[in-house]
Amino acid sequence: MARELSVGIGGLGAIGLKIAKSLDDGLIPGLRLGAVSARDHDKARRNLADLSAMPAITTLAGLSESCDVIVECAPAAVFAEVADAAVAAGRIFIPASVGALLPRMDLVDKAGETGARIIVPTGALIGLDAMRAAAEGEVESVTLKTRKPPNGLKGAPHLVENNISVDGLNEPKLVFEGTARAGAIGFPANVNVAAALSLAGIGPDRTTLQIWADPGVDRNMHTITVEADSARFTMTIENIPSDENPKTGKITALSMLATLRRLTAPLVSGT
Repeated sequence: MARELSVGIGGLGAIGLKIAKSLDDGLIPGLRLGAVSARDHDKARRNLADLSAMPAITTLAGLSESCDVIVECAPAAVFAEVADAAVAAGRIFIPASVGALLPRMDLVDKAGETGARIIVPTGALIGLDAMRAAAEGEVESVTLKTRKPPNGLKGAPHLVENNISVDGLNEPKLVFEGTARAGAIGFPANVNVAAALSLAGIGPDRTTLQIWADPGVDRNMHTITVEADSARFTMTIENIPSDENPKTGKITALSMLATLRRLTAPLVSGT
């Protein structure tokens, strides 16, 4: 096996803490927990008290000084702090805030210069392997329809700026329809899936997104419809919201773990 890779985790919310504990338990051969970043160091130590070994606690940018792989699980507002440092240092960078990557595609060019790799996880979505394959041919259209419980959308910039209320709904309400790029800006904590889909397919300006606040659902639902010269397909996933953060599905952290596992696994399944 190649040398063991150290993993730095930016943010210790629902996703970051799950990854930290899994690495500490040795669930992914070839990877070890190297460092974490958190705003409150004392709280981070309390959250990690059950680990077999306490990792170094540093800044978001500091993760890249000692770790080979940087996993970003922080609020989108601080994306640049961790992403810029990881790419400049030539690290493997795995972002959870994929929507924050769209206006920073200069990072891709810089990664080509430094030897860094930016690996976008599937996250709470489905079928990025099929989307990537179809994009090798001609794709006519890609549409993502997202339905979420209203509380999971409250506070989104698009709702606040346009004075759109999702309180007291008795039926589904369409709160956004537009491009994946615009959706990622208006709902930075909700639709990283749209950004991931667009990057795997035909880009954020050609990928169409609908967002529904639906009081009749208790799961985050995403339906992809693709029309291409190689295939026509529709895929739906229903994700159970995280107990810690209803804006994030439980499967998101598991997807990040699966992405990490691919880095060292002797067998990888899927495109």
